[in-house]
Amino acid sequence: MKSSPPSTLYPPFSAPVPPSRPLAEARPDPSHLPPHERARSQVAARVVLVLVLGALGLWILHEFLPALAWAVVLAIALGPLYARLERRFPPGRHNILLPSFAILAIALVFLAPLAILGVQAAREAHDVAEFVRKAEESGIPAPEFLSRLPYGAAQATSWWNDNLGHAQAGSEILHRFDNGKVIGASRNVGREVIHRMVLFGFSLVALFFLFRDRKTVERQALTACDRLFGPRGERVARQMVASVHGTVDGLVLVGLGEGVILGIVYYFAGVPHPVLLGAFTAVAAMIPFGAALAIAVAALLLVAAGSVTPAIVVAVSGLVVTFAADHFVRPALIGGTTKLPFLWVLLGILGGVETFGLLGLFVGPAVMAALVLLWREFTEGRDKKV
Repeated sequence: MKSSPPSTLYPPFSAPVPPSRPLAEARPDPSHLPPHERARSQVAARVVLVLVLGALGLWILHEFLPALAWAVVLAIALGPLYARLERRFPPGRHNILLPSFAILAIALVFLAPLAILGVQAAREAHDVAEFVRKAEESGIPAPEFLSRLPYGAAQATSWWNDNLGHAQAGSEILHRFDNGKVIGASRNVGREVIHRMVLFGFSLVALFFLFRDRKTVERQALTACDRLFGPRGERVARQMVASVHGTVDGLVLVGLGEGVILGIVYYFAGVPHPVLLGAFTAVAAMIPFGAALAIAVAALLLVAAGSVTPAIVVAVSGLVVTFAADHFVRPALIGGTTKLPFLWVLLGILGGVETFGLLGLFVGPAVMAALVLLWREFTEGRDKKV
């Protein structure tokens, strides 16, 4: 007689167990997604990756971005001249000597005037120290031009002698300066000078590689603009490059010309230190309406020395030179290169200087040129072929 199996092995009311699936089937496989969904997810991932890496790179390099921007501006501005040098002296296999000589020349162009100004300032420091010593001992003497004023000469001279012409007044004025603040300001200036020198050196290093790989960088930039924005992107890039060239011609070269002409006027008018004032005028003239400050300083120095007529000659000559440069020469150079109205050139320069400092002299007009080009193409309703 056969015995029946235990009932515990086969429970009469147990729920059926679902069949187990392999582990690979339990997880979704991206290869089984539709092609359009897979491509969309990959594009989104690439965009996120590019944004994250771009933000991280900008955060790492944010202290050196001005130096890199200056290197790009110098490479664009000096590109035609460097191309001529390449045709005249073909680079060798490693292409190191020509970029090195170009960087050395650029460094000398920028550093030589600063060295001359430093030497001249060191010489003037002795005169300043002597003036301070005499002011503490006997006060500040009344300038000669007060006695030559057409009206109120006696009253002005008397007021000066009563308030500034004695030793106690000179000592009180000099002791009003807080030595701690002066020392702190000197330290800040020294720190800023060192920081600027480091950035300048980094700009030269970046400019060396831009010169050495100039053709490769140009080809890659144009290819990137074409792939990202199509033919319009290449046109915008070329317009911005042309704007930098026009700005260099219209601001830098014209400013240097104004400095040379007015420096000659300063020399014949008897302005003290005409070379230094001419250099200051050249730098100030690169900013619209900035030359007026240098001209006013030169005229005031002449008036302080009692030379009223030469001061009037300097003021009138400066007015004529700056008027011709700002209203005829610069609009022709900048606007003729980029076909940009001078109003937008002026707004780009002033707004760029306000936002980016000295670098804005070149960035502002370049941005305005690109915006005006896009506006013209938008209003015309068609894409022009290059």
